[in-house]
Amino acid sequence: MTDTLLMLAAGFLGGMLNAVAGGGTFITFPALVASGVPVVSANATSTVAALPGYLSAALGFRHEIAQIERALVLRLTFWTLTGGIVGSCLLLVSSNQAFAVLVPFLLLAATSVFIWGAQVREWAAQHRNAAAPFGAGTMVPVAIYGGYFNGGLGIVLLALFALWGMTQLNQMNGLKNWLSFALSVISFAIFAAGGQVAWWPAAVMSLGTVLGGYLGAPVARRIPIPVLRALIAAIGFGMTALFLWRLF
Repeated sequence: MTDTLLMLAAGFLGGMLNAVAGGGTFITFPALVASGVPVVSANATSTVAALPGYLSAALGFRHEIAQIERALVLRLTFWTLTGGIVGSCLLLVSSNQAFAVLVPFLLLAATSVFIWGAQVREWAAQHRNAAAPFGAGTMVPVAIYGGYFNGGLGIVLLALFALWGMTQLNQMNGLKNWLSFALSVISFAIFAAGGQVAWWPAAVMSLGTVLGGYLGAPVARRIPIPVLRALIAAIGFGMTALFLWRLF
């Protein structure tokens, strides 16, 4: 019962944070590890639990997504699925011991991207068209990262879109949510086939994620964004320190 309540609460907080600022992974992944789920399975389960939130967000931006050329969306979806397959398979062949070594550094990287996301997107916007727009050479590596470790993926995608030259933020957000959903679907299929999804925690956490996104967002919006971002940063760095302590 305690673990169930922990999963529900973590899902609720993660969904609430994702709805307004992102960073839900910093809550859901450590909660799964704390409940006794091995780190590889916890990472896979956290990705699966976020899937309903990505779907609802993509549906919310369906009109903006429809404004993007369909052939382009399909091509990017294909590259995303390709990279997601590679990243998810890499996670499956990673031992818990090897992944445990990488976790604190992945959390540190994701937290840093979250904190300095605005600066990263601004830099990318200043260097727009520096990378081949909408090419597999940039999309596939990002998708591999997302398939392996989902933390901070949304900010990385927005920076990539800016680097490509996109400027319409609503379209960028819509495309980000759609590609994140597609990536989560393929990761879900691979993680399920590989037996790495902790089904009961995933179901409870998914419920909490949906409730947090729907019911928690109005509460979170009352909190000033700088305060909310500082809180998420503190959680991210705190979890990084905790996993480093566990490692050493």
